Amino acid sequence: MSFVTEKSKEMAKLAVSALEDVKGQDIKVLDISEVSVMSDLFIIANGTNKNQINALKNRVDEILGHAGYFVNYIEGHNNSNWILMDYGDIVIHIFDDESRKYYDLERIWRDAKEFEF
Repeated sequence: MSFVTEKSKEMAKLAVSALEDVKGQDIKVLDISEVSVMSDLFIIANGTNKNQINALKNRVDEILGHAGYFVNYIEGHNNSNWILMDYGDIVIHIFDDESRKYYDLERIWRDAKEFEF
């Protein structure tokens, strides 16, 4: 049984669409609502380089902002290999390939189910 709210689903759809707009790679949405109280969904994506990672972050922020959803916290900067965007109901992780393999969030959150729209 999932506890994902309609608001979280809407935010995730917008975020995934924004990531796809800027050619984000290997986009996964994990339903963590049953295993954590921190958020409903984790969105994980790759960029090919630091410029693309920054472009992915900017596009997500733009699209969600236009819809009235504003980021609570961003960890990572323009030259980071990993950027975390916390919107409360959803948390977005944008990695370069090497950092994604190293941190392996899919393994850490293996009790979470992959979310399908």
